[in-house]
Amino acid sequence: MFEQYKLPFSFDALEPVIDALTVETHWAKHHAAYTKAFNDFAQKAGLSSKSAEEILASLDDVKDTALQKALRNNGGGYYNHNLYFSTLSPKDKAKKAPDGVLGEKIKSTFGSFDEFKEKISALALSQFGSGWAWLSAKSDGSLVLSQSANQDNPISLGEDAKPIFCIDVWEHAYYLKYKNLRASYVKELFDIVDWAKVEDIYSSVLK
Repeated sequence: MFEQYKLPFSFDALEPVIDALTVETHWAKHHAAYTKAFNDFAQKAGLSSKSAEEILASLDDVKDTALQKALRNNGGGYYNHNLYFSTLSPKDKAKKAPDGVLGEKIKSTFGSFDEFKEKISALALSQFGSGWAWLSAKSDGSLVLSQSANQDNPISLGEDAKPIFCIDVWEHAYYLKYKNLRASYVKELFDIVDWAKVEDIYSSVLK
C-alpha cells in the first residue's frame, strides 16, 4: 500500500511562507486524494506489489489507456507531493543551503547555489499552467534541471534521473496566499526548503 508522507509539523508551521489553510488543503485534500486513487488504480492494474517509481517508469506496459492515464496522473500526484512535502521545514529549522557533496555538485554544475536557484526558478515560472520544476540526479551523481506539466515527473517521462527536489506550481500550492503572483511564491519557498533533507535524498541516489 502506498502511504502518504506524514507531515512532521503542524499545518501552520510553514507560515508566513505558506499559510495553514493552504498546507491543510494541499496535503489533507489534494495529496490524500492522489494517494487513495493511486492505491485503487494500482490494485486494479495488479501493480500494488511494485514501487511507485517502478510503476511510473513502466507506464507503457499498461495497455488499458484509461488505466495508464489514471496511474500517470494519480501516481505522479502521489510521488510528486511526497517529495515536495518531505523537503520542507519551518523557516527557523530549515537548512538554507546545501553543503558537502551536494553543495559542491550544485556549484560545479550551475556555477553557484544562487545561479541554481535562478535557473530552477525560471523553469518554475515558465511552466505554462499546472506543473513542476525539478532538480534530479543521475546514478553517476550528475544533476539535471527540468520542468513538467500536470503530474508528470522525470521518472514518468523516462528521463533516467531521480528527482531530489521540486517546486510545485499548481495553483493550489500557492493561490490562497499569493493569488496570481507565482514569482513571489517561488522566491519565498526557498526560505522553507530544508537542504539537509535534499542532501539525504541525493545521498540515496549515490548508493
